[in-house]
Amino acid sequence: MIFYVERAIFFVLAIVALGLEIWAFADCIRHKASTFEAMGKKTKGFWLALTGGATVIGLISFSASGGLFGTLGLFGLAAVVAASVYLADVRPAVRDAGRGGNRNAGPYGGW
Repeated sequence: MIFYVERAIFFVLAIVALGLEIWAFADCIRHKASTFEAMGKKTKGFWLALTGGATVIGLISFSASGGLFGTLGLFGLAAVVAASVYLADVRPAVRDAGRGGNRNAGPYGGW
């Protein structure tokens, strides 16, 4: 019984990790390269390679053993950390830089 519970927990964790990695990669694709450099966050190519590699590792990790025990240990952990760093640090800076200087908007919306 514990074996099946453990498999289910690993399966849920693999789905969550893969979703996080795909989200980071898709978000990185949609931003302009100039905003990365303007905010001092390396280059878009660097972040595309990092989040893309994390996504590939996540796909391999999920598909290993039918997705039930799909862990690559340290590589899987590094992939989740790379995607998390992008989402927690780079994404907010790049997203806010793309909004521009709309001067007629207050803290609760337009004037």
